[in-house]
Amino acid sequence: MNLFIYYAKCSTCKKAKSFLDKENISYQERDIKSENPTYEELKSWYEKGIPLKKMFNTSGMIYKEMNLKDKLSSMSVEEQLKLLSSDGMLVKRPIFITSNQILFGFKEEEYRKLV
Repeated sequence: MNLFIYYAKCSTCKKAKSFLDKENISYQERDIKSENPTYEELKSWYEKGIPLKKMFNTSGMIYKEMNLKDKLSSMSVEEQLKLLSSDGMLVKRPIFITSNQILFGFKEEEYRKLV
C-alpha cells in the first residue's frame, strides 16, 4: 500500500493529494504533525539514496529559526536524522512512498511517472 505523509494546512500537500485522488492512486494517509517519520524510517530512506538535504523543509519556520542552513554541514548523518525525527515540521512534505519509490515534495511530473 502506498503511503502519503502530509500536513493538512500545507498547500503543496493539498495539490499532491488532489493529484493522487484525480488519478485514482490509492494510498494510506498519515499526518506528519501527529505522526512524524521515525528515526528508523528516515534512516532507511537515507540508506535507499534519498539525500538528507532533500528531507529537510528548508522553507519552514523552525528550519530558519534554528539557522540550520549554516549548521547542517557540521552535523553528522546521525545528528541530522535525530533532528528530523524530533519534529515533523522540519521534514519536507508531502512524502509519497510506493513499493519502489520515495518522493519528497510535490512535482507533478514526478508523480505523473507513477500513473
